[in-house]
Amino acid sequence: MLWERAARAFWPLAGLLACLFAAFALGGVGAVPPTILPWLAGGALAALLTAAIRGGLRYRRVREAEAVERLDRTLSGRPLTALRDRAAIGGEGALWQAHLAQMEAEAARARAVRPDADLARRDPFALRLAAMVALVMALLFGGAAQMGQGVSAIAATISRTSPGAEEVARGPGWEGWAEPPAYTRRPTIYLNALHEGEVLELPKGSNVTFRLYGETTELAQDIGPEQSGDPRAPEFRAERSGAIEIAGRRFEVTVLPDLPPVIRAGSAATRRADGRMVQPFEAEDDHGVVSAEARIDLDLSRIARRFGLTVEPEPREALSLDLPLPRSGDRSALRGQLVQDLSRHPWANMPVNLTLRAIDGIEQEGQAAPKLMVLPGRRFFDPLAAALIELRRDLLWSRENAGRSAEILRAVTWRPQGFVEEPLYRQLQEAVGVLESGSLSEEARDKLAEALWKAAVLVEDGGLADALERMKQAQEKLSEAIRNGASPDEIQRLMNELKEATDAYTRMLAEQGKEDPSERFTRDQPRQEITGDQIQQMMDEIQRLMNEGRMAEAQQLLEQFNRMMENLQVTQGQGGQGRQGSGEGNQSMNGLADTLREQQRLSDEAFREMQEQFGEGQLGQAPESAEELARRQRELREELGQQRGLLPGQGSEQGDDAGRRLDDAGRAMEDAEQALRDGDLGGALQRQADAIQSMREGMRALGDMLGQGEQRRAGDDREGQQESDQPSGPSGDQQRQTGSAEPREGRPVLDPLGRQQPGNGNVITSSDPLAGGIDPAARARDLLDEIRRRSGERGRPQDERDYLGRLLDRF
Repeated sequence: MLWERAARAFWPLAGLLACLFAAFALGGVGAVPPTILPWLAGGALAALLTAAIRGGLRYRRVREAEAVERLDRTLSGRPLTALRDRAAIGGEGALWQAHLAQMEAEAARARAVRPDADLARRDPFALRLAAMVALVMALLFGGAAQMGQGVSAIAATISRTSPGAEEVARGPGWEGWAEPPAYTRRPTIYLNALHEGEVLELPKGSNVTFRLYGETTELAQDIGPEQSGDPRAPEFRAERSGAIEIAGRRFEVTVLPDLPPVIRAGSAATRRADGRMVQPFEAEDDHGVVSAEARIDLDLSRIARRFGLTVEPEPREALSLDLPLPRSGDRSALRGQLVQDLSRHPWANMPVNLTLRAIDGIEQEGQAAPKLMVLPGRRFFDPLAAALIELRRDLLWSRENAGRSAEILRAVTWRPQGFVEEPLYRQLQEAVGVLESGSLSEEARDKLAEALWKAAVLVEDGGLADALERMKQAQEKLSEAIRNGASPDEIQRLMNELKEATDAYTRMLAEQGKEDPSERFTRDQPRQEITGDQIQQMMDEIQRLMNEGRMAEAQQLLEQFNRMMENLQVTQGQGGQGRQGSGEGNQSMNGLADTLREQQRLSDEAFREMQEQFGEGQLGQAPESAEELARRQRELREELGQQRGLLPGQGSEQGDDAGRRLDDAGRAMEDAEQALRDGDLGGALQRQADAIQSMREGMRALGDMLGQGEQRRAGDDREGQQESDQPSGPSGDQQRQTGSAEPREGRPVLDPLGRQQPGNGNVITSSDPLAGGIDPAARARDLLDEIRRRSGERGRPQDERDYLGRLLDRF
């Protein structure tokens, strides 16, 4: 009844409010001419007041008796009224009580009355429905911007009545923006928001734009040329300081000069061990450098014009290289390095002029003074390789040297037996045929130069460069597979490929028995060495992390391995090369390292076998492959026993300690073998871990013993040198062989991963953390965390979770 009486009284007011809201939201008010808008606004206000007064007069409060009466009319016999009646004749006898009971039963069937405002009779033209449709359309398609325009239009009509307000009601007669160049990273300035008399500072090249709304608004400026032909939207570029005048306002403009960039070369270019040129540089600009490049020109005046260089060179364009710049961030002050492999360029090892150039955002150029340098390139020390490289240089200098190069090549290959390998001899004879065939095209010349380069590298390195390249490619493919989430089979295949490539590279180094020729240029640098056993241990750790699904850690360790292989001189064995006293010890260390790797692989396979049992719900059952695992464990134990009998240093304290550790490892292997036969994979894993730990401790003791022997021999060498009046300290070769090179003063000693460490050199020995693998305490913590994580996974089988719970209780 409340809703009925309110709807009957105020539906005209609600309809008017809905129509007015729709008029504002749909932009109808803003479209009304200003001359008519005040009258419409007044009429609407009067209608609202009339409807409100009318509704207030018609609305009556609902009383309780009226509500009961409305409900009683909906029931048969009006029971609510009957229940309040009193008997006039006959008192309240049985008949009266029966009547009341009947009325009570009828009253119990009372339900809420459905409201009915009867608006259809009061609104025969359905104006209320039209107002409702307008309201819905306004809510769907209207917006706050249109409402704001309507309110502003009405406010403008009201403000016109106040004196002096007509100009403000029309809004601004102009707008202006100053947009600095994008490379300055400065924000756009809204000129209307500047205070009167404020100086406007703009970088040179800023774009100033105006929009003129008034017909009489004029603009005058003297800071730059006009760039727009529209008189109502002038646009110009700030080139010099001056002023801008518009509609009575004056802006004093100060154009900030944009200085050209400055670039300079750092220290002299150096050559890395891999043959790349490294040229430091510095660049700066007030707003940031956009691009930079290095130009390299051949300096003919400083070349010794003899032999194949006596003829005039063929024209060759200058070498242009882009300097590396950061993709984001501040470029106002830069320091960087140009790293480029130019070993194969025709100008390698020749005098050149290096010119650095930088460009800023408005194409201003800064150039450094030309710098004279010898273009870093690889040098060859083998006589045949050096001769082939010189022939290549002569051909790239000018094709007129073809005949002379053919004669020299014939002389080089005369009587090749024992001097030139047969495959290389045939290739060189083919090159002679190409040179003597007549006119040599540019394409044929380039192919021949490439063949000569490969032949020279093969002669110089004996295939070492190819082995190093294969190892780098295998590292890159494995890293990419880990990052992209490749399948376990694919990752395992790439890991095997990396192991084979690394073994081939280290084996070739050991066969050569000499330093990489590329290292001869950096002989004065602090040396870092690592043994092949330590490389294998690091690869085994990468394999273990991948088997456990810890791909992020495996990726990080692989990156460290890549850096280590690029920066270290790799040697074979623990004590170096060429020492008879350490040959037996090195052989024992290598054999023990192989056994340790096999034991780690066997432990990984047993762990995977246990995981498969958990997945199939077969805990406690002997796996079909348990017998095979036990057999391999027995073979490893027997092999360790043979190595124990050949262990050097027996009778010494450290030698006996190493023997005891290996005996402990043998007993642990025997227990692990029996556990595997019984199907107790958990017990077998524990005993295998004990065997691995005992073997590592034995290898550490053996390595310490061998290291002390090397130190004694090195001391004897120094004493002998002092007695013969030679400078004290081992030579460079002795340092590399004994691993006892002392660090230079003021220069920290680094481990193979670039970290500072105490000690007497950069050589990694068996007592170093890298040689011993992962810290046992850290390894134990990792395993405990993994057990806790797996025990909390509800999706694992109950048997597995029970087993993990027993492990947690035990450890």
